[in-house]
Amino acid sequence: MVAPLDDDYRIDQKLWRANREACRVVRLRPDEEYILGHLVHHQGGGWVLHYDGAPGTPDEIGFHFKDEHFVAGEYVSIGEGDKMHTYRVTMVSRL
Repeated sequence: MVAPLDDDYRIDQKLWRANREACRVVRLRPDEEYILGHLVHHQGGGWVLHYDGAPGTPDEIGFHFKDEHFVAGEYVSIGEGDKMHTYRVTMVSRL
């Protein structure tokens, strides 16, 4: 995932708004083709992962992404339908 972070390592909504096209995501699953998408902000503060080139693939919800610190070693959760998946942040770098 490529997302603009503020000094507290939270997603910066103002920078996201100015750089929407650069805020990309890639969904990688074992035994599946990868899917490209975008990080999208919804009214009310929620963030979702929207997969552009995969019709029928529902958006995945970033659980509390507006409050989440994206720091190496921390965990983030993404909701897919009625399931919640937890991922560990392995690397954060400035572009």
